Amino acid sequence: MTGTDWAAWQRSWDRQQEWYMPDREERFRVMLDMVEAVVGPKPRVLDLACGTGSITDRLLRRFPDSTSTGVDLDPALLAIAEGHFAGDPRVTLVAADLKDPAWTAELPHDTYDAVLTATALHWLHSEPLTALYGQLAGLVRDGGVFLNADHMIDETTPRINAAERAHRHAAMDRAKAAGALDWAEWWATAAADPALAGPTARRFEIYGEHADGDTPSARWHADTLRAAGFGEARPVWASPSDTLLLAVK
Repeated sequence: MTGTDWAAWQRSWDRQQEWYMPDREERFRVMLDMVEAVVGPKPRVLDLACGTGSITDRLLRRFPDSTSTGVDLDPALLAIAEGHFAGDPRVTLVAADLKDPAWTAELPHDTYDAVLTATALHWLHSEPLTALYGQLAGLVRDGGVFLNADHMIDETTPRINAAERAHRHAAMDRAKAAGALDWAEWWATAAADPALAGPTARRFEIYGEHADGDTPSARWHADTLRAAGFGEARPVWASPSDTLLLAVK
């Protein structure tokens, strides 16, 4: 919609996400460090469950000769991405459901140097995530990488988990008191904007309210990726709650 400040919506999404993850920029930095280390500074990237294109935005600023295909199903977040990257030939955006076995047919390329995702795949339960990892093994070229930064919970450390969660939520409460928007408030703001009201309504028709899938451990992710056909997989960064896991084909 003419006159909409899509860059401001992009920043607004980033600020809302940072309320949950104050170290969000650090995981993006390490993610791109590892992309450069393994496949170089001109990668063809698949931004998986791209949302507003947060990863793609940082990718293009750091590696101007890279290209990105962003794929997501959320109409509102894709609308922000489309507005933000309008006219940039390096970016292609695709609407597709990752739980649809045929979703890869919508992509413009058969293979990618890197598939990147952050704070998205915990929406999937273990069975569809396992199937998705099998598909990604076919999309990543030999020597290419898959990087997933997400909630990965080690159930063997319940006391550590409880202490970390309490500490993190206390910090979130302080930030909330200082004016940070949470998930529900951000979506209410989007629904009130004429440019996003329609896409936001369609988004809730598709997803309903926020619902998480599974959050298995980093070990589970690494083992599942190796079983899917990746040669190596291990964490390359971790916070007390989240892990950035790297797999090399």
